Amino acid sequence: MITYIGTPKLETERLLLEKFELNDAQKVFDHWISDERVTDNRVSAAHTAVSQKVERVANIVSQYEKEDFCYWAVKLKDSGELIGEIDLYDFNEATGNCEVSYSLGYQWWNQGYGTEALRAVIEFGFRHMNLHKIAAAHNTDNPASGRIMSKAGMVQEGIVRDMIRNSKGQYKDCAIYGILEGEYFSRGDESLCGNKDL
Repeated sequence: MITYIGTPKLETERLLLEKFELNDAQKVFDHWISDERVTDNRVSAAHTAVSQKVERVANIVSQYEKEDFCYWAVKLKDSGELIGEIDLYDFNEATGNCEVSYSLGYQWWNQGYGTEALRAVIEFGFRHMNLHKIAAAHNTDNPASGRIMSKAGMVQEGIVRDMIRNSKGQYKDCAIYGILEGEYFSRGDESLCGNKDL
């Protein structure tokens, strides 16, 4: 059975993962949600007005009272700079499975932050939520996200054709990744948390 404990603060070598606040909306807009280099890899379109993101962040903040809501702002530990977001979602009580997704601002790509944040959330899911499996997907034309998943211990399980249709009406094939609780602990993946090798 899944143990829900909301969105507690998580800490890695270089990052703090904590709850969003209402005043984060401008930075979310500036740092990634208005940038097509980032949003081309998301189902939702780039936001063209800060007001759109204010509404979205307000919706996120309003859900933190729910114990089954796990949605983190990703911040640099040394400066407090908001660089991205990561969440666990689509929990299945029957299987103990869920999914994870993340986005980082373009200027913080290829510095290992995605891997570091994903490892922390995977560790949280298995150690504290009693999850059985955590899955993720990335567009096949975005292999960098697949490298993040692999370095966090996830294994590619297949490709789903035309899995999503983005905001431009383009269908995208997606690579599906997953990691099982048993794999995580048997491989000692918890010791990888905080590495910055991507």
